Amino acid sequence: MNDLELRHLAAMAAVTEEGSFGRAAARLGYTQSTVSQQIAALERSVGGPVFDRPGGPRPVRITPLGAVVLEHGRELLAKAVALAEAVDRFQAGDGRIDIGTLQSVSSVILPVVVRRLRDEHPGCDIRLSEEEPEAPQIGDLDLLFYDGPLGGDVEHVKLLDDPYLLVAGRGTFSGRSVPLDRLDGAPLVAWPATCDQPRMEEAFTRAGVNPKVVFRTAGNETLLSMVRAGMGSAVLPWLAVHAAGAEHDDRLRVHELRPAIPPREICLHWRAGRTHSPLAARAIEIAVEAASGLAGELALEHSVP
Repeated sequence: MNDLELRHLAAMAAVTEEGSFGRAAARLGYTQSTVSQQIAALERSVGGPVFDRPGGPRPVRITPLGAVVLEHGRELLAKAVALAEAVDRFQAGDGRIDIGTLQSVSSVILPVVVRRLRDEHPGCDIRLSEEEPEAPQIGDLDLLFYDGPLGGDVEHVKLLDDPYLLVAGRGTFSGRSVPLDRLDGAPLVAWPATCDQPRMEEAFTRAGVNPKVVFRTAGNETLLSMVRAGMGSAVLPWLAVHAAGAEHDDRLRVHELRPAIPPREICLHWRAGRTHSPLAARAIEIAVEAASGLAGELALEHSVP
C-alpha cells in the first residue's frame, strides 16, 4: 500500500457520500473519468474493489473491504486537515516560542516583545524563563537574552550598549559625574560574580580602584533598597536603573562615572543554523526595534547637560 494517496481516499469519501461517481466529480471539481481513475488506483493499492457498481441510475454500494478502507481513510483525512490547519497557524505566527531572559531585560525590553507578539498573534503560546547563570546554555530555547555574546554553536544580534552608572544615596557625591577613584575603599552593594559583573569589577581593578563590597545579591530592587538604607552605593547598568525608576527617586542620585566603565552588551542569541519560526523571527525584529528606541532614549539622556 505504498502508493496509497490522500486524494484517492478523498475521492472514495465523496463517492460514498454522493452515491455516484458523477456527483462526486462535480463536488470535487474533477471530471468523472478522473474520479474513476482515482478509485481504480485505490483498489489496486488495497487489493480489491471498494465499491459495487450496479450501473444505470442505481447508486454505487460500498463493499466490506471498502468499509474498512473508508473508516480508516476518514481518520487520515481528518488528520491531514488538522495538520494543514496547524501549519497555516504556524506560518501565520501562532504556535509556541520559548525565550530565556535576564532581570533588566525582563523589566524593559521583554514586555514590549510579549505585548506586541500577543497583539499580532493572539493564539501564540509564549513561555519565558529568567536565569542568570555563570555559564548560560541555550538548550531548547528559541531565543536567549544575555549580557554579552555567548561562545559555542550560537548566533546573536547585539541589541544595546548598556552603560554602567553609579547609584548613591542623596548627598553622598556631588555633581553629575563622579571620578572613578572616589569609589576606592567606598562601601558598595553589588551583584554576585555572574553575568557581566566579573568583567565590570576587573575594570575597577585595572583602574586601581578597590571598593569595599559589603553586600551581594542578584536582585536589583534589593540593591537599591540597600542604597536607600545607607549600606553603600551601587554600580548598575542603565537598563536596571531605568527599569527601577531610580532617576526619579528623591532618596537616590544617579551619577556617571569618569572615566566610564566599558558598557555591557545586551545580546539576543539563538542556535546557529536554526531556521526560525515566524514567531521567533518576529520576536527578534521587535526586540531590535525596542532596543533601538531605548538607545535613542539613552543618547538623549546623556546629551542633557
